[in-house]
Amino acid sequence: MLISFFEEFPTKENLNKLNLITFPTKLYLAAKSLNEFNQIKSTIKNKFIKEFIYWPTLEIKEGYWISPFTKRRALKRIFEELKNNPTSTMLDLEWPLTKNPFLFLTQSLNFSRNKKLIKNFINNHKGKIYLCEYYPEGKKKDWFLEKMGLHYNNEKAKIIKMFYHSMHPSFNKDFFKKELQRGKELHQDNFIASFGTIAIGMKGNEPILTKEQLNQDLKIAKENNIQEVIIFRLGGLDKEYLNIIKTNT
Repeated sequence: MLISFFEEFPTKENLNKLNLITFPTKLYLAAKSLNEFNQIKSTIKNKFIKEFIYWPTLEIKEGYWISPFTKRRALKRIFEELKNNPTSTMLDLEWPLTKNPFLFLTQSLNFSRNKKLIKNFINNHKGKIYLCEYYPEGKKKDWFLEKMGLHYNNEKAKIIKMFYHSMHPSFNKDFFKKELQRGKELHQDNFIASFGTIAIGMKGNEPILTKEQLNQDLKIAKENNIQEVIIFRLGGLDKEYLNIIKTNT
């Protein structure tokens, strides 16, 4: 099982955690532009990273994450810089919510056009495309997310579901196993599970996953033949987490 990492804040301190990694992995790097992503990538020399994925993030006033409620000009800027570019890209499909809830009002008239813009980018992107989505809650939730422009059915897209146990302690073992299996059935080799959080993210108040829970989550994923798991995020990696990860690769 391939175990990869998100890094939302690619500072020198956080990227130094790559010195701990001596097994094949992938790195999903947040950046404000393709140029910034390439600059950060050029400073990383770890030979075990088999793929770098560009994770575009926006200004808070623009929505930060990608959704039909993101400011239209921000979406167009991100997609234009990637036009005819083969860079592997991940869209973090989340609502503005705590970052700029006023966008629900100001961008409501652009909802349909923005949704179409996102869909067209996914369909036409020249490189690999990854879609990071909210945690699974069954078929009805998937249908709702699709209607709201936060889930797109595309055979070439790799679907990442956020199984963040620290943020959703109600995810019991049976639910966890069932939804991993459902994701695998729906998306086959294009299904990826994300576990965490082992460090805080943009929200600033994310609970930290225990070592014991990460071990259990990884074991369940491995037992269900999940090909890739992404851990949020690299900056929280320490020797204890590392030992757990190594036993489950």
